[in-house]
Amino acid sequence: MTGDRLMDIRSDEFRAMADRVLEVTELTSRLNVLPFGDEAGKAELLERILGRPLPPRVTIYPPFYTDHGLNLDLADRVFINQNCTFLDYAGIRIGERVMIGPKVTFITSGHPVDPGERRLYLTGAPIDVAENVWIGAGATILPGVSIGRDAVVAAGAVVADDVPPASLVTGGKATVHRKW
Repeated sequence: MTGDRLMDIRSDEFRAMADRVLEVTELTSRLNVLPFGDEAGKAELLERILGRPLPPRVTIYPPFYTDHGLNLDLADRVFINQNCTFLDYAGIRIGERVMIGPKVTFITSGHPVDPGERRLYLTGAPIDVAENVWIGAGATILPGVSIGRDAVVAAGAVVADDVPPASLVTGGKATVHRKW
C-alpha cells in the first residue's frame, strides 16, 4: 500500500490510472453478469482484476466493484458479500477472516476541499482492516482509516476515524461505544 497521496490529474500517473480504471470497469462488468455457479469464470476474471489469484478460501459474491484492483490486498478466509465497492487507488488491505456485509463501500480517494484545487488533484490514503473484523451492511469506510483486530462496524456506519481493536462502532459518523 501507499501512504497519503496527491496526484495531479494532468500527469502521466493519472492517465495510466484512468486507463486501468477503464480496463477494470470492463472486467467487473463481465464478472457481474456471469452465472453464479461459474467458479472458473469468476476466478479467471478476479485474477485479471486483482493481478493475482485469489488467496485460499476467499469468497466474493458478485456483483463486485473496484476501480483499480491492483491495490486491493485480500488475506485468506475473507468473505465479501454482494454489491460491495472497493475504490483502491491508495491501497486497501483486508486481513484474515474479515467478513464484509452487502453494499459496503471502501473509498481511498477523494479531492482537495479547496475549490481551486478540487478539479486539479486526486487525494488518497490507504485503508487497513485487521484480522477477524466484521463490517455490517451498507457501511462506508473512508480514506486513511485503520480498523483494529476483532472490531465490529455496524450496518450503515460511516467510518472516518480509526477504529480501535475489539470495539463496536455505529452511526452516521462512527463513534466508539465500547471496547472489550
